[in-house]
Order: sequence, then structure tokens, then C-alpha cells
Amino acid sequence: MLNQEDLFAIKTAEEFNAHALSIFKHQAKNCQVYKEYIHHLKIDVDQVKNIEQIPFLPISFFKTHHILSSRNPVEITFSSSGTTGMVQSSHHVTNVSLYEQSYLKAFEHFYAEVNDYCFLALLPSYQQRSGSSLIYMVNDLIEKSGHPQSGYFLYNHDELLQTLLALKAKSQPTVLIGVTYALLDFIEQFEIDFPELIVMETGGMKGKRKEMVREELHEQLTKGFGVPSIHSEYGMTELLSQAYSLGDGVFNCPSWMRVLIRDTNDPLSLIHHGKTGGINVVDLANINSCSFIATQDLGKINPDGSFEVLGRFDNADIRGCNLLVQ
Repeated sequence: MLNQEDLFAIKTAEEFNAHALSIFKHQAKNCQVYKEYIHHLKIDVDQVKNIEQIPFLPISFFKTHHILSSRNPVEITFSSSGTTGMVQSSHHVTNVSLYEQSYLKAFEHFYAEVNDYCFLALLPSYQQRSGSSLIYMVNDLIEKSGHPQSGYFLYNHDELLQTLLALKAKSQPTVLIGVTYALLDFIEQFEIDFPELIVMETGGMKGKRKEMVREELHEQLTKGFGVPSIHSEYGMTELLSQAYSLGDGVFNCPSWMRVLIRDTNDPLSLIHHGKTGGINVVDLANINSCSFIATQDLGKINPDGSFEVLGRFDNADIRGCNLLVQ
């Protein structure tokens, strides 16, 4: 099996594909839910020779089953947010150091060393519940930054403003990670001109505001914070890796993660660059759960391999992919 050092040292598409096939065969044998899913699809594991032939497990299975490919004890369980009455997804993680290495190495790849930055967090929805993988990551980034002003602000917008002004005055590289509605709440109270600030929105109104198209949202946020662009993070409870957008809603994956696009009418078929379909994610850091996830997001891939997120499926379950969900 792939070890952690090899996983995060992937450089080429050939290496990625080889490791993906190896992990697929391991999970097809050792993840009972995935094994049954593949059996229902009548797929012969030995005949899967390339990444495009690998079946992707519907993300909704994380709401109804324990998705595990390891017999090691679970170290932590991450759970999704959801309104009252909704079934939450649960991701049982048997090796949390995989998650830690994934987000640290990805951040350093797209930005710089964590201890170069001050991290400010405006994540009230996430702070007020347990089991958030995002809060786990942000806690660690704040700690590893070592900066005395790194921290959470909840609803304390006055203190956040004063902190931003102080950091700007010192030319301190700063990342403000915020849930979308909280960032909008802040700029309705205050405006700041801080062009060097990295504003990273994590998506979602959490029922607090009307959903907005990305262009309108980012226009408001760039004006309110005085920044040239809005950065974004594409991650979820069911994944141990994140893709990042440094502006314009165009995301890139770290070398151990890849996005494919599936046909919305035939979920077992992939479609080409430029066409809209369902987002499938290969996350090799999910070695001990399932690395091949069919999300409920809609998107498209660009010719350079970057991708855009264009919305979500209307239906709660992905058409044609609800085998075993009972």
C-alpha cells in the first residue's frame, strides 16, 4: 500500500494514476460498502485498468454507512453541518495525520509556509457545533502560525476590524478565513482597504442569507475588503484534501487530488472539458475510507485541469447512484 511520504510526493499524472489504481484495488477489497457497491454495478475489479474506469461512491453513503477501508481504530469522526432534522455525513478517520499533512502541504503549495501568516477566522456556524473538519484545520493553522494575533472572532466585528488595521500597518501577511454570510455581515458594518489581505471564503449562507451568484458575491467582498480577488477553499467533511481558488472561482487541486466530471444523466460515464456535469473527486488522502467520491456539486473542468463549481444537484440523491442507500 501507498505510504504517506509517497502520497504527498506525487509529481506526475502517471504516478497519480498508478497510486489511484492501487488504492482502488485495496478499497474494493477492504471497504465493505464500496465492495458491495462495485458488486451491484457488476464491475470486475481486475478489468479496471485506468482511472476513468473506477466507479465513484455517491457521497450520500457517508450519511447512511460507515465508510472504512482500515481495521485500525477511529481516531476522530468529522461530521457535516446540517439543519435540524437533516441526516449528517460522518467521516471516520483512522489516521488524522493524513488530514494534517494534506492541508498543511496543500496550503504551502498554493501559498507559503504557515508560520509566515497570521490567520483570522470568522466561522460562527462552524464554531457553534462539534465535529467540523474545517475547525480542526483552522485550529491547527492558527497554532502553527505562532502569531499572537491569530484567532477566532465569532461575531466580534469591531475587534476584527482593529486587528486587520493593526496587521495592515505592520505589513503582516494575513489570511482571513470566513463563512460567506459572516464576511458579508462584516463588510455591511465596516469597509477596509487592505489589498495584501487574503480573504478566503468557505462557501455557504447556512440559511442566514439568500444565495448569491459567485460574481456578485465576490464583487461585494472585493469592494468591502479592498482586495483584488477573493480566494476560496473547496473541501468537505467526506474528503481529507482541499482544492484552492486564488480568484475568479477557478480551483486547482494538490498533486494527490483530482476532479473528474460525470454525465448528469449517466453517472457512470465521464464527460469532456468544458461541459457541465457532476463533480467526482479522487482524494488519495482518503486511503482509509474511500478515495473515489461522487459529490452533489455541479462543475466543469478547464483545458488546463483546473475546475469551476457551478452549483448543486436539485435532488437529494444523485440519479442512478443510490444503490445500497436504504
